[in-house]
Amino acid sequence: MGKKLVIVESPAKATTLKKYLRGVTVLASVGHIKNLPKSKLGVDIDNGFTPEFVTIKGKAKVIKDIKSAAKKADEIYLAPDPDREGEAIAAHIATEIGEGKVIYRVMFNEITKKAVVEAMKNPGKINTDRVKAQNARRILDRLVGYKLSPLLWEKVRKGLSAGRVQSVALRVVVEREKERIAFKPVEYWTLEGDVEGSSPPPFTLKLLHYKGKKAEIGNAEEADKAETAIKESDLKISKIEKKERKRNPAAPFITSTLQQEASRKLRFNAKRTMSVAQKLYEGIAIGSEGQEGLITYMRTDSTRVSDDAVNETRTYVETEFGKSYIPVKPNVFRTKKSAQDAHEAIRPTSVLRTPESVKEFLSAEENKLYALIWKRFVASQMSQAVFDVTTIDVPAGDYTLRATGSILKFAGFLKVYEESTEKEDDANDGDMRLPESISEGDSLKLLSLKKDQHFTQPPPRYTEASLIRELEEKGVGRPSTFAGIVSVIQEREYCDIEERRLFPSELGILVSDLLVENFPDILNVEFTAKMEEELDQVEEGKKLWTDSLSEFYKPFEADLEKAKTDMRNVKAEAGKTDIVCDKCGEPMVIKFGRFGKFLACAGYPECKNTGKLTADGGMEEKPETPPDEPTDFKCEKCGKPMVIKTGRFGRYIACTDYPTCKTTKQIGIGVDCPEPDCGGELVKKMTKRRKPFYGCGKYPDCKFAVWDEPTKGKCPDCHYTFLIRKELKSGIFMQCANKECEYKKEVTE
Repeated sequence: MGKKLVIVESPAKATTLKKYLRGVTVLASVGHIKNLPKSKLGVDIDNGFTPEFVTIKGKAKVIKDIKSAAKKADEIYLAPDPDREGEAIAAHIATEIGEGKVIYRVMFNEITKKAVVEAMKNPGKINTDRVKAQNARRILDRLVGYKLSPLLWEKVRKGLSAGRVQSVALRVVVEREKERIAFKPVEYWTLEGDVEGSSPPPFTLKLLHYKGKKAEIGNAEEADKAETAIKESDLKISKIEKKERKRNPAAPFITSTLQQEASRKLRFNAKRTMSVAQKLYEGIAIGSEGQEGLITYMRTDSTRVSDDAVNETRTYVETEFGKSYIPVKPNVFRTKKSAQDAHEAIRPTSVLRTPESVKEFLSAEENKLYALIWKRFVASQMSQAVFDVTTIDVPAGDYTLRATGSILKFAGFLKVYEESTEKEDDANDGDMRLPESISEGDSLKLLSLKKDQHFTQPPPRYTEASLIRELEEKGVGRPSTFAGIVSVIQEREYCDIEERRLFPSELGILVSDLLVENFPDILNVEFTAKMEEELDQVEEGKKLWTDSLSEFYKPFEADLEKAKTDMRNVKAEAGKTDIVCDKCGEPMVIKFGRFGKFLACAGYPECKNTGKLTADGGMEEKPETPPDEPTDFKCEKCGKPMVIKTGRFGRYIACTDYPTCKTTKQIGIGVDCPEPDCGGELVKKMTKRRKPFYGCGKYPDCKFAVWDEPTKGKCPDCHYTFLIRKELKSGIFMQCANKECEYKKEVTE
């Protein structure tokens, strides 16, 4: 038997494979070994878009070790990730090894003994069409980035950058912001009446129709008219309708839905989700079992599942919950037309490895994500949930009131998992309890009637999850790119995030507007989606990669030349002013930063004075710093008195011996830390990206933290120490901070 060498891209994956491949040498390339050069374009446009791939800095030793091991091997198996990027890594490794060796390509959809042994028995060759598709994508992105970025440096400011797909994502965020700015709220009123019949409990009727059509109460006069009609009416039930409704389970995860659900349920951003999923895929040490791959490959757009996995899951569900919890035939889910279908959906490699059984071996975030994937997959192969839904209609003159209640008749898949939505926190009356003994014609007594004024709300800003869903629906990006897209527009300071919502910075709006105006094709969503389809055609061998690049570059080059003269020069618009620096006497100049235009001293870097630019071109007066306020606190380090100061980010407590002693404390918000025996107080803090959160003032001794704003007062249901304030599309709510408690109440502010 000849010597075998397996090369993967990850050391963690290499460790897992060594367990299954006895006597086989396994090495890791530690990601890519080659890339386009950083210092220049690296693409010979005139010679068929030939790329110049160079060795990545620090990878010379890795390549040397691979070549050395390859000389001693009779058979070489290249096993980077099973996607375009992995195929390109395999191709670069094969080029370094050179000819004269038997080189195979193996792909592991999951890293389990069965999958690895099967893949090694049936190796293939490097898919050159897939490599060409990846190279075409890389060249496209390089052409846009290296041609557009210098233009932005010249026209706006140094250090800016543009990306082919990321700029389209930025445009989507900017256009949503402009929709919000242009939005004109419309007044409307709702009416709700609490009623009771001959048997308990009381229930709530909502105004639904006026003269048989949807009631649209647009002002106080109309609301008063409806209120009078309801109060003067003899309320009797005209119609009771009872229906059985069935609800299907959600499909197992694909990349985009995993990122969306992890954002909603776990508060993970896309980048964090993919990083944790990568670890679960490559393998985790599970006690005596050793290193095991826990999930299938996490970059996929297919909901397809292997027969073995389906059968194992059906057996598990029947054993755990009973035969009624499995459908007669396995559930099959439709995969999008544009999906590659190269891999299965994201699922556990074995449902018998329950979250509880592996919890002790996983970190907190690994356990949360694994449990999410496991529950979603198991639920996907379970029976429908069945509800009894009752609707009661009550006429009141020309108006019709309605109450709707639902009772869960059979849990089905809900026994394990329920999919969340963007509106998961909205108030919901679907579970309202209705009287069991009630009939058509029964009279109802009006206990109270509430009328409320509302105003329509602008479309919400995107969360990372909803932006990914939007891009996926429009065909922009692929499973491997979604996480990078949403993180890079934040890293470039084109977007900020607050309350988990993305909003464009002034700089982001400016850059997007300039690019849309001068490069309408590249910033066009449909055009970008078409390019993704062309890359798919290259991978399928239906289109030459050079043709695809040529068709893209010719109009792009024409737009580029035109933009060099026609694009608005923001830099030139800035310049000197008549304003004098109040610190050094030098003139102030207009500059453009992350948040738009601002004033800066011409004497920089000696003088770093800055100021806000007013609408009339002046400098906004800086508010006087409030005087220090004495406190009863003594400094823990030096014993000197401490005072309350006001700084850039608000009030804080500091030692009076500054700068000799730099001890500071944040001011608490009046809510005690809920951790047992802590005794600390919660304070408002900021992440590195200026995202607010609330944590214990005794950090790092206590690491308790929450994202939502805590408010004083115990939960009336479970008596947890505080509530949190949630501002939603449907209103403002006070909700229990204890995740296991369902207390939530709408409030008026």
